[in-house]
Amino acid sequence: MLVTSDLDAEGRAMAGMSVEPYREITFDKDGDGDSAQRDALGRLGVTDLVVFAHGWNSSRSVATRLYDRFFGPFPGLLPAGARVGYAGVVWPSMMFTDEPVPDFARVAGSARVAAAPTEPGLDAESRDALVALFPERTGVIQRLARLLDERPEDETAIREFGALLRELTGADGAGATAGDDEATPAFLFGDPVEVCAAFADALESLEAAPPPQEPEGPGGRQELLGSRLKRLWKGAKEALRQATYYTMKRRAGKVGERGLGPLLGELARSSPALRIHLVGHSMGARLVAFALRGLPGGTRNVKSVTLLQGAFSHYAFAASLPHDRGSAGALRDMQRRVDGPVVACHSRHDTALGVIYPLASRLARDSSSVAGLDRRWWAVGHSGVQGVPGTPSLTLDEALRAGVAASGCVNVDAASVVRRGGPPSGAHSDICHPELARVVIAAGRIGGG
Repeated sequence: MLVTSDLDAEGRAMAGMSVEPYREITFDKDGDGDSAQRDALGRLGVTDLVVFAHGWNSSRSVATRLYDRFFGPFPGLLPAGARVGYAGVVWPSMMFTDEPVPDFARVAGSARVAAAPTEPGLDAESRDALVALFPERTGVIQRLARLLDERPEDETAIREFGALLRELTGADGAGATAGDDEATPAFLFGDPVEVCAAFADALESLEAAPPPQEPEGPGGRQELLGSRLKRLWKGAKEALRQATYYTMKRRAGKVGERGLGPLLGELARSSPALRIHLVGHSMGARLVAFALRGLPGGTRNVKSVTLLQGAFSHYAFAASLPHDRGSAGALRDMQRRVDGPVVACHSRHDTALGVIYPLASRLARDSSSVAGLDRRWWAVGHSGVQGVPGTPSLTLDEALRAGVAASGCVNVDAASVVRRGGPPSGAHSDICHPELARVVIAAGRIGGG
């Protein structure tokens, strides 16, 4: 496992990484990076560079552990003599400690525990991570944590919680529309009681919990009201999680467009023969996709993009939305900036994207629809790229047997391997598989593949 001390000033892996040469690319929340690390990429002496951007992770050690695992199969899958380098993007994000990650049950140096996702309280590690993510909102975070710990059976407290979420994120506009990944999610402007109830319903459906029963005894209506309000705090914690992810999603787009995209443009000038292959997981998929918006005009060094359980709208690349022909996705036609395919791997076992993501996107905009059945709000990691004519849809076996198209968008159903994980995220982080490494190699024709 690679940890922080295993890297030198240029992001060089000094020991312990499963592949060589490996370099790290770091960005701050505004997309500013380290020029020494950037310049080192052009001196690797390779023909192909695979650049991976993590999703929600709480530390550099977690991110590099992921890269170590994902990159591990590559050397054994590439032909002899292939000159391939690897880079891991590290950008500031976080995850809550109750999110199960297959084979990552414990992180070195972390107090991470497998907390039950139904517990509404906020553990110390998640609270500290929130403070690191929102350093200017420490007081707000402390109040949110206190409310989650105390769980007052009072609608006023739930409404205060909703107001604090808006203050935490700086939300100040109308909710998002389908296909729009830039606007504030609508749930932040909905009625907090209804929003928390909807999230609580979704969590209970994922946990296969029985619906709450009407209490017996002389308390009658008052006991029922108290039980309902207590239950809402489960949904309140999920609302906090989704508000946090909104901030990280917005940050991922900025880091991609202002940081990684220009860096790739500089590499095109300094190392014009270097072939770049972008890989992103979850919000890291959004990061690498938005890097295409930041590419200088005429840059053609990006030879493939592989999106693993991408946490952004499946209409992002659409020139026209099926339900609103006058509107386009946030990444309209950006796949044309890739000198190769954009491959979207998706899985029905990803409940973070199949249930919670569309619910958070839809809440307070279209209360008459069921989020899971309303295609407008689905994510690319749930259903692949949509709204782009001519996009083929392949099973994982088909993609590995026959390869993928040489250009344009391609959907690959990876549910046969992306399938492990419990609520609330399901298989969202179950991505370390040799089959997915093979998809990356096939998409980029790396090593002549």
